[in-house]
Amino acid sequence: MLTVATDDGETLYVAEDEAERGQDGPFLVVYRTPDRQRRWGWFCTNCESVDNAMDSMGRIECNVCGNFKKPDEWDSAHE
Repeated sequence: MLTVATDDGETLYVAEDEAERGQDGPFLVVYRTPDRQRRWGWFCTNCESVDNAMDSMGRIECNVCGNFKKPDEWDSAHE
């Protein structure tokens, strides 16, 4: 499992076998603990950042490079 550190020095654990496809590269699931009990967020493989946002429809966007994953569900009523 890959480890990354946040700006405040917290160690996070990246599950390289749990991914969601992004436009510019996959997003990998990030956990607070190596036993994968506490999910933390996402790791952008395009710019190697954990500064990402996810909305209620499953859309993920990297705040650093703009890499994104389209929403899980979409119809014109969501606009």
